[in-house]
Amino acid sequence: MKGDYQDLVDEISALLGAPATLENRDFRLIAFGAHDSDDDLAMDPVRTRSILTRQSTADVRSWFEAFGIARATGPVRIPAAPDAGVFRGRICLPVRYRGIVQGYVWLLDQEPGRPGPEPAALDAAMEVAQRIGVLLAEEAKAGADLSREFLAVLTAGRGWQQDMAVAALRAALGPGGDGLHAAVCVTPWPGEAPASVPGAAAVCVVPRRGGGEPGGAAGPGAGTGAGPGREAAGDPALAVLLRLRSTDALAPALAAVTRLLPRAAQATGPGGATGQATGGKASGGKASGGSAGAAAVTTATATARGVTAGVADPVRGLADLPAAWEQAVAAARAAAAQPRFGPVAQWSAIGPYRMLATLAADPVDDPAARTLLAPTNRELARTAEVFLDCAGQAGRAAAALGIHRQTLYYRLARVEQLTGLDLDEGEDRLLLHMALKAARLA
Repeated sequence: MKGDYQDLVDEISALLGAPATLENRDFRLIAFGAHDSDDDLAMDPVRTRSILTRQSTADVRSWFEAFGIARATGPVRIPAAPDAGVFRGRICLPVRYRGIVQGYVWLLDQEPGRPGPEPAALDAAMEVAQRIGVLLAEEAKAGADLSREFLAVLTAGRGWQQDMAVAALRAALGPGGDGLHAAVCVTPWPGEAPASVPGAAAVCVVPRRGGGEPGGAAGPGAGTGAGPGREAAGDPALAVLLRLRSTDALAPALAAVTRLLPRAAQATGPGGATGQATGGKASGGKASGGSAGAAAVTTATATARGVTAGVADPVRGLADLPAAWEQAVAAARAAAAQPRFGPVAQWSAIGPYRMLATLAADPVDDPAARTLLAPTNRELARTAEVFLDCAGQAGRAAAALGIHRQTLYYRLARVEQLTGLDLDEGEDRLLLHMALKAARLA
């Protein structure tokens, strides 16, 4: 596939008499033409960095996108901007397939006063760009076509079944299977997997396990009828296997995940419940009863509708993919439980929820905390949680709650009466703290 891209880029270079560069829609380098000119301006900082690091910066991307290249259907001329490191103007050939931009071909424009490419040559180059669009779309679809193998890895039991599933996915991915990847969980995800996700090696929809799934009501007492939690059967989740360039370059992965949230939110609908899409499918991203387009649904709206995502630590190869998926699920659940994490949470940043999400796969029902977690005691539960979050420091806890210390002491005494726990004992504090945090995941 890479060789095909290089041949097509060389063909455009020959048609227009200038070295061409091909990037995907996320401005990641795919192929570039040879450059043998003595013109120093031809290798300005932007082009040099794109070739050396195989990706453009966010500022460069914003600069070029401001000229409407994502919406253009023909060549776009972009003037030089020395302050931005663009010493020479560019000609951008949008690479599209069925109206959807797949990437961009870039060429250096001639200096002012010198004639540029002839219209006929540009038309011929756009025809080649269309062929590139077909290849890029097919490559993205190939990732979606691996959904069966990907799903098998994520749902197989431990042991030989999981080993066989990993081997099958590795064979399907080819040499790319040994590269660096990040597992991503987006939940709830109604309907089918998207046709393509930029940078994804594979995508699939995973039926969720019962109890404690991402998107449930946040806060102590939520699992006891005090909040609008999900159904016990659980919501499905979108699983994405994203290719990474390096372990410290998660920005493209996070950007791709953030763009998925509004798509999930639109199909989920204002009520936050899945299954509203027509016929149980995505139906082009429109939920039944709704007519707003995906562009009208923002990330903030996605958060309000309970759509969250979790990103696992990067893994090399596929042997650790099942564990990475569990990390992604845990991070998505933590994002739903704690707004300060979300809507996209990285497993490395969720602190104690890394352990709690594993322990609290089912709703918490510890006898000591059962009464405290009842809807009628929600304020006492919150008081106890803030007190324990503040390491038992009464002054900090009272300030955080906005109450007098004596009020705090009274409430804590009530907590001890309801739970039978002694908040002066470390193990009793640990038990109560874990029960309160785990209740957020229920």
